[in-house]
Amino acid sequence: MSATQHLNRINHDGGIVEIGLNRAPVNALSPEFLFDFKDLLDGLAIESEVRAIVLTSPFKVFSAGLDLKEAQEFDLGQQNAIVEGLNVGFLSLFANPKPVVCSVDGAAIAGGLFFVLGSDIRVASPRAKLGLAEVRVGANFPVGPLEIARATLAPDALRRLMLTGQPLDAEEAHRYGIVDALTEGSSRDRAMAEAQALAQLPPKTYASIKQQIRGGAIEIIEQAMRDGANRSETGWFSDETKPAMQRMIG
Repeated sequence: MSATQHLNRINHDGGIVEIGLNRAPVNALSPEFLFDFKDLLDGLAIESEVRAIVLTSPFKVFSAGLDLKEAQEFDLGQQNAIVEGLNVGFLSLFANPKPVVCSVDGAAIAGGLFFVLGSDIRVASPRAKLGLAEVRVGANFPVGPLEIARATLAPDALRRLMLTGQPLDAEEAHRYGIVDALTEGSSRDRAMAEAQALAQLPPKTYASIKQQIRGGAIEIIEQAMRDGANRSETGWFSDETKPAMQRMIG
């Protein structure tokens, strides 16, 4: 096993690599966490012996998105840094040529949902809650997460999640096609089984078809970043953001 500060890498038989999201207690997102995630995924993408990736979390909350108490104090540089982290981290997941399976046993909210949406196969337990809370905290979507949501969510799911900010339970998420499988047992065990099946597919063909499916969204994200989407003279937040965050915290 190898690890960064917030990520555990566990190598399994058959070329399966498990990435344990490990930023206690709720895998709150930070620039460092997202940049480390990008670097790890980029490395796995070029390791020929890696045949599939499984995302897991040991915590009751899979990922809560931003720490709102911390985010309220972000200055301009920190706002730009988290936007860049969200864009490059989740693009590396979404564009990764390897099969990626996500095991969700808990809440995946706001930015945390993009670990799920960027994965190829999503397995959830009944405890899972999935939502996009950005509208409730007065924050627009950076281009990377926005295009991933557009590419992976059906129109009704996109509307429901993005315009209400309210989470779906596991059964609702399954009906909307956000998760592929519900399991009463271990979502991790089912995710590992799904990864083992995907690992048997021809890897170059898998990567090519994945690019065919996702290439348009990837190109939009990459072009927007070249055009400066990661940097803003005014920052990510509007005049509504910090008051909305304060109301959410209570």
